[in-house]
Amino acid sequence: MPLYYLGYGWPLAILALVFSLAASAWTKSTFKRYSKIKSSRNMTGRDVAERILTSNQLSGKFGYGYSVKIEKIAGSLTDNYSPKDKVLHLSESVYDSTSVAAIGVAAHECGHAIQDASGFIPNKIRGFLVPVANIGSQFGPWVAIIGILITNRLPTTTFGDILFNIGILFFFFAVIFYLITLPVEINASHRALKILKEDNILTDSELAGARSVLTAAAMTYVAAAAAAVITLIRLLGMRSRR
Repeated sequence: MPLYYLGYGWPLAILALVFSLAASAWTKSTFKRYSKIKSSRNMTGRDVAERILTSNQLSGKFGYGYSVKIEKIAGSLTDNYSPKDKVLHLSESVYDSTSVAAIGVAAHECGHAIQDASGFIPNKIRGFLVPVANIGSQFGPWVAIIGILITNRLPTTTFGDILFNIGILFFFFAVIFYLITLPVEINASHRALKILKEDNILTDSELAGARSVLTAAAMTYVAAAAAAVITLIRLLGMRSRR
C-alpha cells in the first residue's frame, strides 16, 4: 500500500509500519521459543488436528457430510484452512512437531474448520469479502492516487474523480475484511484453547505457552487492520480536502 503518499498523515503510516514489523517479530520469536518446549502427551500437530477434527465430526464423511483433509505444506507459520477445498494445511514446523507451539497452531486452524462447519457468521462474511478485498487491498489506494494525478493534470475532466472514488470504495471493502478478520481469528484461538484444555491435550503450563503463541499471532492481524484503517482515513482526508 502506498502509505508514503498519504500527505501529512505519514507519521501514522510509519507508526503502523513499525507496529506491523514488531508484531511479526513477536510472533516469530514467541513461536520459536515454544517450539523448543515439547508437549507431555508427545502428540504431533497432525495428531492433534486429526483428534480435534474427529471429535467434531469433521474427519471421515459423517456429521457435516464431508471430510476435512490434513496436508503438509512448505514453510513456517504458513498454516491455514481452506474452506473451499476443505483442507487443513499444516506447515513443516507444525505437522510433525510435538512442541507446544505446533499444537497451539494446529488447534487454531482446526478452530477455523469448526467455524466453517458450524456456519460462524463473521467467517461467512469474511469469505464473501475475499475476492473484492484482495483487489481493494492491492489496487485500491493506487487507483485513488492515479485518480488524483489525472485530476491535477486534467482538472476539467471528471475521470480522475471517478477513479479516485472507485479506489476508495474498493479499499473500503478491504478494510472491512481486515476488521472482520479480527473476531474470526480470536474466536478460532478461543475454540482451540478450550478444546486443548477440555480434552487434556496440554497441561496448564503448556496451555499458557500455546496461549502466548496465539496471542502473538493475533497481534499481526491487529497491526494489519490498524494499517488499513489509517490508509483509509488518509484517503478520505484527501477526498474531503478536494
